[in-house]
Amino acid sequence: MAKVEFKNVSKVYDMYAKQSDKLLDLLSIRSKKSTKQFWALRDISFEVNDGETIGIVGLNGSGKSTISNILAQVIQPSSGEVTINGVTSLIAISAGLNNNLNGYENIDLKCMMHGLTVEEIEAVKPSIIDFADIGEHINQPVKNYSSGMRSRLGFAIAVHTDPDILIIDEALSVGDSTFANKCLLKMEEFKQQGKTIFFISHSAKQMKTFCDRVLWVHYGRLKNFGAKKRVLGNYVEFTEWFDQLSEEEKKKYKQNMLRKQYTVQEKTKRKQADKKNKWTAFGHLAMFIPLLVLGALIVLGY
Repeated sequence: MAKVEFKNVSKVYDMYAKQSDKLLDLLSIRSKKSTKQFWALRDISFEVNDGETIGIVGLNGSGKSTISNILAQVIQPSSGEVTINGVTSLIAISAGLNNNLNGYENIDLKCMMHGLTVEEIEAVKPSIIDFADIGEHINQPVKNYSSGMRSRLGFAIAVHTDPDILIIDEALSVGDSTFANKCLLKMEEFKQQGKTIFFISHSAKQMKTFCDRVLWVHYGRLKNFGAKKRVLGNYVEFTEWFDQLSEEEKKKYKQNMLRKQYTVQEKTKRKQADKKNKWTAFGHLAMFIPLLVLGALIVLGY
């Protein structure tokens, strides 16, 4: 049985020029109009076995964080099937920490969310604080932390809640190399324990030494998935080509790829729209009937 499996997974977002358009859509008032949609992911399929470490690479905006959020069950896919056999923990610079709470309070909150008892939290708290190594900042609200300190605390909490599946979304891209090496050693411990790890990073060097297989996602689509040497070789070759482009050429390439992620989706077929509009109109009329009756009674003097 696969530890994690994606079957034809897509994630699409309706795009609205203003919030009022979204409200009108919810009220079914815009049913005859079309809605612009952004496909963050389209038809992604892969399987990951228990104990594997999977690297995820791709240019910014290609869907890496969308995959990590689906893996962590922060968001749900728009279509397709996701199977996750185990407890997940997401480590990302901006994920999971409450800005208005201090470090101690965030440790309590996050650990409780992972099902730890008060006694278990108190037992593991000294190790979390020691691993994070942010000094007196542990007493300060997280909103005052640098991105590096947020990453340190988030990573420290996540690895001490003993998840089955660890998802690291570029959390090692900030801070100093000493802490990054410390995290990699901890991840190696998890790997030796047979845990499944998803590692999202721009560092091909880290993936070469740490990952078993690599998944390359490119503007919402699965470009390549397989042996790390082959996939990273293809990805590095692509990035070297991309980096040689002029800024104008890079911009045009990105715009062209992004256009492919947008579609204009008719909300309903004409026949369905007519039927829906009939019932919508009836619903709107039904809302006003009590007011009409009340107005008539007032006019008649009741």
